[in-house]
Amino acid sequence: MKEVQELSREEAAKELAELAAKIAKADNEYYQNDAPDLTDADYDALKHRNAQIEALFPDLIRADSPSKRVGSAVLSRFGKIEHRFPMLSLGDVFSIAEVEDFVLSVKRFLNTSENIAFMAEPKIDGLSFSARYENGMFVSGATRGDGIVGEDITENLKTIKQLPQKLPNGVPNILEVRGEVYMAKSDFFALNEKSLAEHKKIFANPRNAAAGSLRQLNPQITAERKLSIWAYTWGEVSEHQWQTQEQFFDKLKEWGFPVNPLNKVCADITQIEENFKHIMEIRADLPYDIDGVVYKVNSIDLQNRLGFLTRTPRWAIAHKFPAEQALTRINNIRVQVGRTGALTPVADLEPVNVGGVIVSHATLHNEDEIARKDIRIGDMVVVQRAGDVIPQIVEVKLDKRPLNSLPFVFPTVCPECGAHAIREEDEAIRRCTGGLTCPAQAKERLKHFVSKDAFDIVGLGDKVVEEFYGEGILHNPADIFTLEERNQSKADDLFAFSSEKGLELEKREGWGKLSVSNLFAAIRQRRKISLPRFIYALGIPQVGSATALLLAKNYGTFDNLQADMCTRETAKLVAIDGIGGEMAKDIVEFFGEEHNLRVIRELRKYVAVEEYVNDEITDSPLSGKTVVFTGTLTKFTRAEAKAIAQKFGAKVAGSVSAHTDYVIIGADAGSKAKKAAELGVKTLSEEEFKEMIK
Repeated sequence: MKEVQELSREEAAKELAELAAKIAKADNEYYQNDAPDLTDADYDALKHRNAQIEALFPDLIRADSPSKRVGSAVLSRFGKIEHRFPMLSLGDVFSIAEVEDFVLSVKRFLNTSENIAFMAEPKIDGLSFSARYENGMFVSGATRGDGIVGEDITENLKTIKQLPQKLPNGVPNILEVRGEVYMAKSDFFALNEKSLAEHKKIFANPRNAAAGSLRQLNPQITAERKLSIWAYTWGEVSEHQWQTQEQFFDKLKEWGFPVNPLNKVCADITQIEENFKHIMEIRADLPYDIDGVVYKVNSIDLQNRLGFLTRTPRWAIAHKFPAEQALTRINNIRVQVGRTGALTPVADLEPVNVGGVIVSHATLHNEDEIARKDIRIGDMVVVQRAGDVIPQIVEVKLDKRPLNSLPFVFPTVCPECGAHAIREEDEAIRRCTGGLTCPAQAKERLKHFVSKDAFDIVGLGDKVVEEFYGEGILHNPADIFTLEERNQSKADDLFAFSSEKGLELEKREGWGKLSVSNLFAAIRQRRKISLPRFIYALGIPQVGSATALLLAKNYGTFDNLQADMCTRETAKLVAIDGIGGEMAKDIVEFFGEEHNLRVIRELRKYVAVEEYVNDEITDSPLSGKTVVFTGTLTKFTRAEAKAIAQKFGAKVAGSVSAHTDYVIIGADAGSKAKKAAELGVKTLSEEEFKEMIK
């Protein structure tokens, strides 16, 4: 890419058009879909490049220039609220030298050489909001939107406990408080853990989770997710009761709004620089995400004198954190085994500080990625924290490679259990065939076994499974059904020849007689299980709940299925509509492993698998149709909706294609609804779906 100074006029015009399109697309993904397709660093680089070209060719500034735009348009599914005063964005700088230039520009505009105090505030990585109060009562709330018109999120904001609904006496009659809605890191991880257990969408980062949770058509969903706020500025106000930014924060705290305790008044550029370094040092330890520090002239009088540029205030700037990269050495490459047997390579690094966080490991994704970048043990590499979370290798410094370096050889057997590790054609992942007896897979497989679509044992959540597995209480699924027997105290038996004690679960921290009794009752209820649930619970590669149902329909009993699989033939499987050659091969391979058969034999000593009775309604409007569910359903759980559709003869698919007949849309539907519209596939609301199955 040419330096900006080297561009011709024609090249500059062409690049400005390309940048406008790229940034508009990125804005749409970030603000409307809450799913950014660019990293913050890449996005900032595009905007910085655009600003540089516009500064050199001001007459080429486009009508759709990113420098003239704030945020993105409001989605049609939300009501609109017009801001009385625009919610503008801030200009960005990326170095302390640029901050110094900003401070000097403020002084020049005010024609003063005196030091000017600035309020330094951590820049929260969340979703901007505006809350309007009239006579002390909260009346409406909105997102930033395009800066002029925002989305009406009044009911959703009411669910956030930190936002006051009623203010104390003495506040201005009209008060518009603005701030940021965010999700704490701990709440983000808890939400994703819960979503994963329920087979729902997981979020890439806390910002996406906060935005996706706040912008729900159903406020009940917002209420179920833990959102937090920081308040930091104002919009329309009938009476200003403060003369500085610092005094405004004092008022906010007095009125019951949460104000970031790290906000600090800096008297000069030296204090600004020291504060920025301090925030960088503690950033990783903060319970919420930030992506920089905002500086605002502290005096409101000076803010008013400085005024605004087209879309940014002259009195404020955002100092963004630098790209999170560092140079370090790969000490080792090891291969981890996941729940489905996927072998994932991980680089063990010489520990290095990347943006305030000590990084000692990085994902290498798969064996193709290692080969493509020719990553080797001993290499010096550039490591980057992608999205501030997962460290990854960006570049190998070939000029620093040791002379005795050798290419990394990816294992073809599981490093945990020694079973074959196979890679299917057209797949990037190599998988262990050890199944339920592979130690690395066992814990995650146990979680899958007790999940909602499988045995659904209440009381055996992820944390309990991890605890019991770690202490040797559970090794395989059959152990679940001996828990009650093993829990009894053998020492209480007068005729026992051993003083060995039972598990005594009721004496464990967080447990009691009632919770243990409930757990055992839940386990007893699952000693009889439907055939589709049993098949799904085994965790056969590529076999989800829909495929498990197909197998149950076609075989009727588990004995029939197992007997057919033992022939090692895939022809009958492939003949089933919905099961392809690769899936059939995975199913046969699973039943061909003796250790899987051993686990199944042990499990069936305690569990009766019911014969499948096909009660499918064959003359319904859904018979033979392919349906897809998207968005959050409010009248059914996703599992219930799928089961109902299947009972009425429909095939439930996971993605929309030209072969889809109906897409049933719940709240906050996303890309699937959009694709349905593009392909002309008929969409149904939940009510319409309910009416159809009547």
